[in-house]
Amino acid sequence: MSLQGPILLVAEQPSGDIAEALRAAGASPIIETSWADAPTVFMTGKPCAIVIAEPGMPPSESAARMLCLQAATANGPLIPVIARTTADQELPVPIALAADANEPIERMMARLRIAMGVRALHAAVLQRVEEHDAGHGSLPELPVGDPLDEATVMIVGRGPAYPAMNAAVAQRFGLLGALSVETAARHLETREIDGIVVCDGQRTIDATLTLLAETERYRHIPAVVMGDAAADFAYHLPQLTRAAGDAKRIVGRLIPPVRQHALEHRLKRMMAALDSGGAIDPVTGLLTPDRFWHDLNKSIAGSSQHGHALSIARFTFDHTLPARAGSDHTRLLARIMRDNDFACRDEDGSIFIAFGQTGLHSAHVLARRIAAVLRNSMLPTGSQPPNADVTLATLRCTDTLESLLLRVHGGEVVAAQ
Repeated sequence: MSLQGPILLVAEQPSGDIAEALRAAGASPIIETSWADAPTVFMTGKPCAIVIAEPGMPPSESAARMLCLQAATANGPLIPVIARTTADQELPVPIALAADANEPIERMMARLRIAMGVRALHAAVLQRVEEHDAGHGSLPELPVGDPLDEATVMIVGRGPAYPAMNAAVAQRFGLLGALSVETAARHLETREIDGIVVCDGQRTIDATLTLLAETERYRHIPAVVMGDAAADFAYHLPQLTRAAGDAKRIVGRLIPPVRQHALEHRLKRMMAALDSGGAIDPVTGLLTPDRFWHDLNKSIAGSSQHGHALSIARFTFDHTLPARAGSDHTRLLARIMRDNDFACRDEDGSIFIAFGQTGLHSAHVLARRIAAVLRNSMLPTGSQPPNADVTLATLRCTDTLESLLLRVHGGEVVAAQ
């Protein structure tokens, strides 16, 4: 995509190579400034992105803090910050996306394009929110807070670096382990993964990166490898980084791109909620409770009229389940449900799933499979995976919505297998 301007280019010395690369990508205007003047120029230039051209710490620490604050708190869509750096240096702005100064400028430009794509999505969501306000429509309750609170990072393999990386990742993100590439592939298929760390030998690195490079929707996931990566992978995976330093430093470098990727996932759910007129919950990815009960009532009437089967399952979880794990399992469920089925998360945290045109025996099979997937795939809350108790009820010819719900609340418990 062509880059939108203006772009603020911060450097103490002329950076003709970066400015030329930005112009070639269609960015205009490009505003070049020193660190001392950067906060003032930010206010007057209103940039869409900031590029920090020179590695190392800035000569003015106060200017760097102010520029960081301005970019993080500006009204409107996301303002990406990308900084050229080296593995042994701190980022001049902690929210910046790192671009290795020893790599070709094209790698930095690819990361900037990804960030600008997220900015464009953010702008589209804000515009839709304004349209809802102007039309006095019903605006769904949209997520707030740091997207990092929703982020999930997957560690692949279990090499010598695993213990330290496991501890460091778990402190900042939702942690998901995959001992094999096959398990990693299943997780990528069914859930929102915002970052990947490969902690194993060269064969695992190559196999994991091949998996990411061969699937278009995985290519922008931030990935860190604890070893070498072939040049072909670097070309296809613009967010790929070779790990350097201790685990805490590596995780620190991961935070900005993982936060951006989690924001992208959040924005897509928000757009789906807005497009549906508020029928989809932007936090869970499932129907809102009001819409679920409305659709279930219609399904009961239609099934009774045409003689179709209909079953409903209620999944209940440990009430100590933390918010991150609670949202994770609903978004996982949204991906693995059949097209015929629809679901919601109720106010008490339980999940209702309606199985369209499905009798009791088939509903038993589906419920057991879903419960097993949730148990084996949900983010752990301690030493044991969370348990899901499931009760089932199937529509009878005399049922109403109230009678069906009464039976599913007291129905037979289905064990996960």
